[in-house]
Amino acid sequence: MKIKVISKREEIDSIRPNEKAVHLSFRASNLDFLNLLQKAPRLQMIQTPPSYMKTMSDAIKVFLDMQGVELLEGDVWGHRKDLDEYYTVDNATMEEIHTLAASGVGMEDVTNEVQKKTKLGSDLIKYIARTKVTA
Repeated sequence: MKIKVISKREEIDSIRPNEKAVHLSFRASNLDFLNLLQKAPRLQMIQTPPSYMKTMSDAIKVFLDMQGVELLEGDVWGHRKDLDEYYTVDNATMEEIHTLAASGVGMEDVTNEVQKKTKLGSDLIKYIARTKVTA
């Protein structure tokens, strides 16, 4: 799974229309979210750092929900944007998450088990477990 990392508002204009997952590493305004959805109409998931999530308006959260876009809280630990504009969750991790979820293990246990081995946020792990995302 590839997550496009957007570190400043000017980068929204250069996003590809077929992006499905993005991480916003800047404090986005409601207008930034609207522009993002206009540029990438197939967007399914937006991840923001926990500190930014607390300052988001309820209106944009409702709007994203109405558009079918999931808003996740989390970080992309250790990612260097100067090396790659995408944060990648590798196939082995994706497969482990799907296998644990399919085996009937509770979602919290899946999250705890995967977080022991990776730096993925709990919201992202739960999103991968409940969706049919492929790497």
